Amino acid sequence: MALRYWTATVTSFVLGVLEVILLLRFLFRLLAANQSSSFVALLYDLSSSFVAPFRGIFSDPALTRGAVLEISTLVAMLIYALIATGIIALSRVMFAPVLSDRQSMTATRRRRYS
Repeated sequence: MALRYWTATVTSFVLGVLEVILLLRFLFRLLAANQSSSFVALLYDLSSSFVAPFRGIFSDPALTRGAVLEISTLVAMLIYALIATGIIALSRVMFAPVLSDRQSMTATRRRRYS
């Protein structure tokens, strides 16, 4: 059970950090952030390798004065969230408690009294 919990926790944390980085990239590209800013340049460098596999699936329409609606970043966010969900579900199955022939799991339902 501990390994299952640990896997889900680490996967959720990594996904959360990645999603924040990709969301900031999406917003900065949408708002045409100044690429000469060191923070913006760092953010674009960090996130470019995560977005690269999804470039070219859809065209990223240019908006006004350097603003870009980067659909590839949105697709990357969706795909990484699906992958993380799959990893968490797989860890639940792989690290589920193993019951012997004599053991069984029971669930008790409690009645609500109003």
